[in-house]
Amino acid sequence: MYTLAFALLLLAQIASIAAAGLALIQAWNHRTTGVVLVEKAHLVVSTAFGLASGILLYALVQRDYSLEYVASYTDNALETFYRLAAFWAGQPGSLLFWALAVAISGSLFALTRSYAELPARTRLWYWIFFFAITGFFATLLALWSNPFMQIHPAPQDGRGLNPLLQNPGMIFHPPLLFLGYGGFTVPACVALAQGVCGREGRPWYQTTRVFFITAWCFLTAGILLGAWWAYMELGWGGYWGWDPVENASLIPWLIGTATLHTLIIEQGRGKLTRINILLVSLTTISGFFATFLVRSGIIDSVHAFGQGPVGVPLLVFMAFALLATLLIVLSSERGQGSLENPFSREGALCLTAWIFLILGFIILCATMWPVISRLWSSAPMGLDANFYNRVCLPLATLLLVVMALCPWLSWKLGFKEHKGLVIALAGGLVLAGLAWYLSYEKIHPLVSQFAAGAILLGCLVLAARRLAHKTSFRLGTIGCHLGVALCALGIAFSGPYKLTRDLVLEEGQSAQIDAYEVRLKSAGTGRGPDYEYLRATLEIRDSSGTLVNTVSPEKRAYDKFAGMYFSEVDVASSFGKEVYASVSGLDSRGRIVVQVSIEPLVSWIWVGGIFMSLIPLLNIRARGRADQKSA
Repeated sequence: MYTLAFALLLLAQIASIAAAGLALIQAWNHRTTGVVLVEKAHLVVSTAFGLASGILLYALVQRDYSLEYVASYTDNALETFYRLAAFWAGQPGSLLFWALAVAISGSLFALTRSYAELPARTRLWYWIFFFAITGFFATLLALWSNPFMQIHPAPQDGRGLNPLLQNPGMIFHPPLLFLGYGGFTVPACVALAQGVCGREGRPWYQTTRVFFITAWCFLTAGILLGAWWAYMELGWGGYWGWDPVENASLIPWLIGTATLHTLIIEQGRGKLTRINILLVSLTTISGFFATFLVRSGIIDSVHAFGQGPVGVPLLVFMAFALLATLLIVLSSERGQGSLENPFSREGALCLTAWIFLILGFIILCATMWPVISRLWSSAPMGLDANFYNRVCLPLATLLLVVMALCPWLSWKLGFKEHKGLVIALAGGLVLAGLAWYLSYEKIHPLVSQFAAGAILLGCLVLAARRLAHKTSFRLGTIGCHLGVALCALGIAFSGPYKLTRDLVLEEGQSAQIDAYEVRLKSAGTGRGPDYEYLRATLEIRDSSGTLVNTVSPEKRAYDKFAGMYFSEVDVASSFGKEVYASVSGLDSRGRIVVQVSIEPLVSWIWVGGIFMSLIPLLNIRARGRADQKSA
């Protein structure tokens, strides 16, 4: 069975290379007679990756430890749900899942009316780029990261899944990222194809609108679920530590989001044609960079797979992809006209895109700093979270201010909706004033709170007008910006105003933190299915003595991960101040040590993330030129 699975990977490789080669020959000779045969190859590739994935899933469910991958990431105690999720727990499985996501995205696109409307020559070039990607994945899996390696004799039990991955957030976080990366390949390949052939008929961003927006939503959801996982599982009380692998997934999102804004200009004004081909291609290439960072071992990270053989092939592929993209962009058609005055909606959209790209460039350079600094230092050092916060947060605040003003600007010059602008700014001032009154007095967060408040109220005004058919803004766009504002408020309060204390308690003792009394109701050890734990049961009471909630965090030691301890945090959830608790251990006198944090408005981040991940899907039915042109 596993020999068959490996043969399927080879079949996907051969079919991709053969189809890409045939398409290239046809395109080079200005023929289109072979386009039907080329199109059929996607069924072979998708079926091969699909069947190979099915075989791996079957092996995981059946606990077939003769397969090295199954033995490495599952064991007899692991629940079926987590055994299935082990598909993407390791490097070979995650690469196979990504390849499957790319193949399925391409096959779905080939079945759409939008694909059928593309000229035959454009379709040929689309398949050249698309099959180059699937062929690379198949080669990577067959030669350097084969998930179907067998071991003899087979062990009676596996090594088990890392306990950090046994969490719903981490289970869904990786596949959502891969679905995002895979979804972006379709618009990138169509954009490059139109860059080669010239635009005939509908432009690529309209042809692939559904795939672009859906991929962006998947990627957004994946990143936010990763933040939620870090908050709920790692035990340090935060949700974003600027870890290199966190940053790597953020870079494609920043470039893709910049593209969304520059596309508004191209849709409405016919400008930035070349720039948008470059940006959508860089979004896909940066997804490969994220994979390179995780799997090459070039950067140390809590999330990384360590050093492996796939780093060099990924680097070579990225270099070729970047070179091909630049050559196509430079030879493609230019957009129409020059950009308008900076103090216009067009200028604000450009500034927004530039801020996203600058953030992406800064994060890229800072993430790679241990590698860059090797050029002049024998002891290179990474940059800590303080650097990212000092540099990136002011830029993010500026971005929020631009977002608050942009809807009220005209396309030519100045503001056109003075009443809406006044209402939005008044909302921001009221929110910032209320925060000041409640003693949240730090200047930088206050500016963010003002901008987020202006965005919130502005979105509500725009939504009301949209529902009354008096504005051209789409509800998906409004809802997404509403989610951004909610996330910004959550970050602006929970980040700078988080309060953390380490409490040393005996049973019955209590301690005060902020406006809460934390009382240790009980503490003790116990045994789980495959781990031992130290548990503290804490009662949380407010200033009036009323019981708010009871939390029971644990510190666990798993049988198969000797010498390692894992936190199982517990949270008294709230849309106001959230109480977060984790167990640190025992002191020399046998008293339990717990870390308790007060996290104001942190839940707003998760609510805002839901808005950002789901509401933009309302826009996928939009066709034709952007509504903003008539705004």
